Amino acid sequence: IICSACMGGELAHAIREGKGSLEGVRDTAAWYRDVFGEDYYLEIQGHGATGQDEINETIKRIAEQMGIKMVATNDAHYLRKEDADAHDVLICIQTGTNVDDPKRMKYLPQEFYLKSYDEMWKKFENFAPDALHNTLEIADKCNLEIETGRVPMPSVALPEGKTPHTHMTDLCREGLTRRIKNLSDVHKDRLEYELGIIEQTGFSQYFLIVMDISNYARSSGIYFGVRGSAAGSLASYCLGITDLDPVEYGLTFERFLNPERISMPDIDMDFEDTKRADVIEHVTNKYGKDNVAYITTFGTMGAKAAIRDSGRALGFPLPDVDRIARMIPSLPLGVSIDKAMNGWPEKDVVANAEFQADYQNNPQTKKLIDTAKRLEGMSRNASVHAAGIMVADRPLVEYTPLELRNGLIVTQFPHSSLESIGLLKLDFLGLSNLTILANSVKLIKEKRGVEIDVWDIPLDYSHPDAKRAYDMLGRGETTGVFQLESAGMRKYVVDLKPNSVKELAAMVALYRPGPLAHIPRFINCKFDPEKIKYAHPLLEPILKETYGVIVYQDQVLKIVQAIGGFSLGQADILRRAMGKKQAKYMDEQKVHYLKGAADKGIKEKVAEQIFAEIVPFSGYAFNGAHAACYAMVAYQTAYLKANYPAEYLAALMGAYIDNTEKVVNTIEECERMGVTVRPPCVNESVADFTVNGETVIRFGLMAIKNVGRAPIDAILSAREKGGKFTSLEDFCNRVFAEGLTSKSVIEMLIKAGTFAEISENRRALLEILDDCTMAAARGAKDAKAGLISLWGDEPSDDNAAVRGVSVNEVSVTDFSRGERLGFEKELLGIYLTEHPIKPFETELKRKFRTMRIDELKETQPNQEVVIGGMITAVRTVYTKEGKQMLIVTLEDTTGNIGVTCFTKTAAEFGRLVIQNAVIAVKGRAQHRERFNKNAGNETEEASADRNVQIEVIAGRIDQVVPDAMAADARVREVYVRIDSSSKTILRMVSDAFRGQEGGSPLFLKVETPSGEHTVKTKLMVSPDEAFLDQVRKMLGGGARRAWIE
Repeated sequence: IICSACMGGELAHAIREGKGSLEGVRDTAAWYRDVFGEDYYLEIQGHGATGQDEINETIKRIAEQMGIKMVATNDAHYLRKEDADAHDVLICIQTGTNVDDPKRMKYLPQEFYLKSYDEMWKKFENFAPDALHNTLEIADKCNLEIETGRVPMPSVALPEGKTPHTHMTDLCREGLTRRIKNLSDVHKDRLEYELGIIEQTGFSQYFLIVMDISNYARSSGIYFGVRGSAAGSLASYCLGITDLDPVEYGLTFERFLNPERISMPDIDMDFEDTKRADVIEHVTNKYGKDNVAYITTFGTMGAKAAIRDSGRALGFPLPDVDRIARMIPSLPLGVSIDKAMNGWPEKDVVANAEFQADYQNNPQTKKLIDTAKRLEGMSRNASVHAAGIMVADRPLVEYTPLELRNGLIVTQFPHSSLESIGLLKLDFLGLSNLTILANSVKLIKEKRGVEIDVWDIPLDYSHPDAKRAYDMLGRGETTGVFQLESAGMRKYVVDLKPNSVKELAAMVALYRPGPLAHIPRFINCKFDPEKIKYAHPLLEPILKETYGVIVYQDQVLKIVQAIGGFSLGQADILRRAMGKKQAKYMDEQKVHYLKGAADKGIKEKVAEQIFAEIVPFSGYAFNGAHAACYAMVAYQTAYLKANYPAEYLAALMGAYIDNTEKVVNTIEECERMGVTVRPPCVNESVADFTVNGETVIRFGLMAIKNVGRAPIDAILSAREKGGKFTSLEDFCNRVFAEGLTSKSVIEMLIKAGTFAEISENRRALLEILDDCTMAAARGAKDAKAGLISLWGDEPSDDNAAVRGVSVNEVSVTDFSRGERLGFEKELLGIYLTEHPIKPFETELKRKFRTMRIDELKETQPNQEVVIGGMITAVRTVYTKEGKQMLIVTLEDTTGNIGVTCFTKTAAEFGRLVIQNAVIAVKGRAQHRERFNKNAGNETEEASADRNVQIEVIAGRIDQVVPDAMAADARVREVYVRIDSSSKTILRMVSDAFRGQEGGSPLFLKVETPSGEHTVKTKLMVSPDEAFLDQVRKMLGGGARRAWIE
């Protein structure tokens, strides 16, 4: 059944284009009628938009002439008529405009809502009443029967005579004897218990599907892991899906699959982020491309986002909007505008009197909040689910509408709707740390000949390699270590001095809002066991490994089982109710809990005390399996870093090459660990970061911007065939023969310093580049045509003029230090050899007590800070009143930060805020929350199992600290030209600059018979023009004798 659509449809377009002629309109309608017959309807609408009545009249005329039925419809872009203004704001948000923009997209008149029968009848009763009756005819033609119940899972190959469960049982029992070295009755009984539940719930086939995926990854050399409660399943371990023995780590199966609250098990799998697409391709090939699709997800507007987006769309001043948005507390998650204003007792959120008063007394605030409340919780955008894919037993189009989005087949229903009918959702996440592990192991094998299996490395502190890793963590050297990098976590790890993976798991679980306050107790009890207290002896075996502190959800389950006599399944249901503060259910279950405790002879007061203690913990206690999985990856990364630092840090930089801050921090860590990082080199580098010896990392050629994989392959092929390159001419000749003929790529290589081994003078190399490429191109052409001499070394006459050019024959001054650093930043994304601000760091710290940019992450919201850095970008914006504001990017050696200069500050200090200036800035740190589940957006769906990441993204400039050094100094170089390099002249210059120490390097331009050479001295001097005048007089000459760049 097809209708001719609204004013934007093909038929309406033909009517407008025809300008009175109906020939094209009839042709269009005739085609659809011939294809769809009685199921094609001509559509009329009555929104009152300009030109709509004329289109309706034409459609009516065509319908009567051609005998095609009409149908009356109404586009509904919002539900109620009063939603029109909020919808208008939403359109502005989605299109990046505001309501004052006369050219913006808008729906007028405001009639695009879901109209009632009476409204539609009033509009069309005299024009085309049959068009209204035909809506019933269309409804009668539709006969959709939706299957209820669970749909079948994709089929799996089975041995003859086996069912999915018997086959799984065989595989699990075989895996148990193979994977468990010291097999006990505990393991045997646990496996049989799990197999019974899996058979009862009917999920055996699901396990076999996931096992196939893990087998594919393992056989393909793809590193993978499992996160979440799936690691609590011994059956998963026996099948090779997980790599942690849940019995050893005290993990509960019921947290994963509860026989008393049956729901689809959820196995979230992590893969190397560079290999995730390979796994999805395997699943697609195995089950059919029509049966596999990505999943749509809708990003909804949380309270803060609704306020900020509405404020921008309404054109309200940014500071006013920001002030209101900051009245929404960040925690607990899910705070609505109404709850932030009027209180949320269940979550201990109190009413905000200031917020209420502002809303009642300020018309602008009232309009902003009223608009934001209408948009709060609405879908802001549709995107592709970060991890999930849907797999069905038949083409997915039979279950859900699909669409093609950016080259991907995507479901139009979200996963919750699809899972509710039993469709299989698989979560495949890309984890860069697995890529780092894989590449580290590869480098270790290549460079040291050592084969490492990260799942078979020593874990016990008594082993020297393990001790090296734990001791490294205990010293706080956690840069690049999964989950343990933040300053706050580093502090606690230093205090803890971990000596086991289980202690790392506890730290992963505790370092979150809520349980964070219990970390000191956990650490103190480790070193002073006398402080450990148990409310009842039955708690000791449950809490012993966590020093008497409840850390995991699994422990909550076991406590309820041990004290109240619940089964683990019943205990998990109670834990969920506690976490959601379902008071009625908790009260009912508490009665059963106390009765169970009484039956065990436990005093009611003690049982009450324990119950009261586990209630708050159940809300934020961590999933033990998830913590154990992540702790193991944390340990694996620490182990490789401690024992193979160069290989690990090289892999780390390779994984984060697009993250400047990460690379810079890793280079600092390299320096600290005695590992040298050298720039890319055409004679030493490969595509990725590599290691030379045990203490040298060489930048990879792929790190150079605008140099792709094909040119790098050509360079490596030429080097493999002919050895190192001896000159630019030799390089061009050989890489041209391999297909690298792009002069611009070679220019990038020169500017990036990759030819330093051949010549330090980059400008000279660029001077001869044209000649070298012309000669190489002709040589490649002659070779292709077979015009090679018998001796193989004589160029054709046409080439003679351009061959043999040497960089030594070119007399040009090389680029300045600043220019070379600029090339590094442009092409490598970082300052590798030296950051321009380096000479000023000590002085900034001494004079202004500045903090590093990476330290801002640990500040409190609105904390006053002073930071020093170099301005790398300045953007001017204007308020409605025409006043100037400045948006500034400030950078130091640890990263960059966005800072905002509001009008008053911009007017007072704007003259100092210029590109490349080194300044000290005093202001207040502003924090914005970003949750892992929907990075970059506030979301009401942020999982309680995911850590909240806080990233400082803006700092308000209250004051630019004026100072001759900090405000006006640039990163400059001082040059002095001398006529000879005699000791007398050199001593004169050296003596002259003694006492003129500063932050600028001194360079000498030395005139010699072979040309001018630039020499960098060891002196750091002050760029003082008045003093340079004295130097010019001393040496004789004007500005060409001494100058500042």
